[in-house]
This record gives sequence, structure tokens and C-alpha cells, in this order.
Amino acid sequence: MEACILKIIHDDIVYGYELSEKLQNLGLADVSEGTIYPILLRLQRNNYIYSEKRTSDFGPKRKYYFITEEGKNALKLMTEEWDRILGPIDSILKEDTQHVRKTTDKREQ
Repeated sequence: MEACILKIIHDDIVYGYELSEKLQNLGLADVSEGTIYPILLRLQRNNYIYSEKRTSDFGPKRKYYFITEEGKNALKLMTEEWDRILGPIDSILKEDTQHVRKTTDKREQ
């Protein structure tokens, strides 16, 4: 989830509720603000993002989130790790695993 939040903040300056809406629009409808805000705090503690209060056209000031250089580096590493994990899983789910087992069985004989 951290990588998803970092990616959204990387692509666009957002405030908390807007971030929640974007995640929902991207298919993560079950992610609540109660989940998002602790992650935002953790990302701030790790110096991956920072926030600024800015005036809003629609009421009180809002806290907007921005990505830092450390955050960009962390996002790159998270994306690489995701790709490393996703590649083998994708292969397993799309391949005929019985064929792989039969090949392995032949090697054991």
C-alpha cells in the first residue's frame, strides 16, 4: 500500500481525502482513511513525503502531501521489488504447472 500511495503522491500533489478517492477510483475501494493516515505518518517519519497546509477554494486549509527525493528513491526500490515478486507469481498463474512438475519428476529419476 505504501508504494501505491507514494506513486499517487509522486504523480500529483494530493490531500488525504483526495488520496483516498484516487485509491478507490483505481480499484482499491476497501482502503479507508483510517488505513491511509497511519501510512502517511509513517512515510513522513521516513522522510519519503512531507506535507504543507494550503488554502482551499472549498473551506478550511488542507494538508497536501509532496514526495521527497528519498521518497522517489524508495518508490523506485519498491517498484523493483514488486516486479521481482510479481514476475514469478505471474508465470506460475499463467503457465501449465503440471508440465513443470513432470519435468522436475523426470530429473529426479
